[in-house]
Amino acid sequence: HLYVVESGGGLVQPGGSLRLSCTVSGLILDYYTIGWFRQAPWKEREGVSCISTRNETWYSDSVMGRFTISRDNAANRAFLQMNSLKPEDTAVYYCAVDRWFGTVEGGHPAERYDFWGQGTQVTVSS
Repeated sequence: HLYVVESGGGLVQPGGSLRLSCTVSGLILDYYTIGWFRQAPWKEREGVSCISTRNETWYSDSVMGRFTISRDNAANRAFLQMNSLKPEDTAVYYCAVDRWFGTVEGGHPAERYDFWGQGTQVTVSS
C-alpha cells in the first residue's frame, strides 16, 4: 500500500525551529525525487525545496539559508529542517515524490510529482 505522510508541524514562535518529516511506504525512495511545497490561506501553492536521487538540492529564495532538506532512503523518509521561522512561513506543508533521476536545478515543478501527502500545518505566531 502506497502512502506519503507528513508530520512534525505545529505552532512555533517567530525565530523558532521545526523539523518536518515525510514518511513514504510502498515504493523504494532511492528512485524518487522528493519535494516540499506549501500553501498559505488565499495563496497559491509554492515550491519550497526539493532533493534529487543524487542528493542535489534546490530551495526557493524565500527559505534559502533557513531551511534544509535531507533524505534517509534506508528509512524511506525525508526531512525539512526549518530554522529562523517567520510568520510568512505559516502554511500547510506538503511532501511529494516523483520517479525522476535527473537534476532539480531551478526546482522541480509540482505537476511532475506522482504522489502527495495530506499536509501538515505549520503556524508561526507569537
